Amino acid sequence: MLRHLVRFVVSLGVLLAASFAMLHLIPGDPVRASLGPAAPVELVQARTAALGLDRPLPEQFLTYVGHMLSGDFGTSFITGEPVADVITARLPNTLAIALLATVVSLLVAVPLGMWAAIRTENGRNRGTDAVFSSGTGAAVAVPEFLYAIGLVLVFSLGLQWFPPAGREGAISYVLPVLALAIGPIAMISRISRVETARELGTDYVRLARAKRLPAGRLYLRHVLPNTLTATLTIGGLLLTALIAGSLLVEYVFAWPGLGLKVVESITQKDYPVAQGVILVYGATVLIVNLLVDLVLGVLDPTSAIKES
Repeated sequence: MLRHLVRFVVSLGVLLAASFAMLHLIPGDPVRASLGPAAPVELVQARTAALGLDRPLPEQFLTYVGHMLSGDFGTSFITGEPVADVITARLPNTLAIALLATVVSLLVAVPLGMWAAIRTENGRNRGTDAVFSSGTGAAVAVPEFLYAIGLVLVFSLGLQWFPPAGREGAISYVLPVLALAIGPIAMISRISRVETARELGTDYVRLARAKRLPAGRLYLRHVLPNTLTATLTIGGLLLTALIAGSLLVEYVFAWPGLGLKVVESITQKDYPVAQGVILVYGATVLIVNLLVDLVLGVLDPTSAIKES
């Protein structure tokens, strides 16, 4: 646990430095962007000095770290709104579609992978095996934002079943969640299939079949629990990937989450908002990874001993 906590702190420090450096390396003047191209030079210089952007970068970085550690995310260069308020208002929307996509992925992928393993056991149904392998392989390779664009074209602009953008009730969650979930469903179903196939070849399954145990009881009460360890581990890591992957999906659907806001803030050179959102994104991913590692250490202490 101590080793994982140290890694978390170090990773958080790297994240702070990276988020600061990335934005300051992007060409452009954030003050000029916020005041407009017609703003007088004197006003731009005064605003630059007031924001501390005329100071050396190392001094700006130390000030930035000090504010972050004290919980002060600053205020937006463009709107003057506190960054903490922006994050508080938008983070739940991002977490909502990421959590829903994770749940949908697990609920669909685990049974799908088990079904594929049972159908193709001992080399049976080679056609099913080929369709499953090629289909899931292709689905994993397609990025989320392409799914998002395709879903909008088909189900919003074409069939007009769902709203193309914004958050307008429960129905507006369908396409963003589906865009995030398709790839993970394919990936997790492949893992579930491998784990199920391994369990089907064990002695206890052969013994249960010899005793003519009902198939439903065998698969649900015996095979399924033994295949969930690796699947749930991937599911925990999947949540972090979906939080990060939601950025472009939110942009496509104009979803009022952190992803859309970070794209807007980077475009506008709004340093405080972009840095705060990037930091929250990264910290969320690090925290989830830390929790997954700690839970796995509790569930399987031997893995922690081997790692040390």
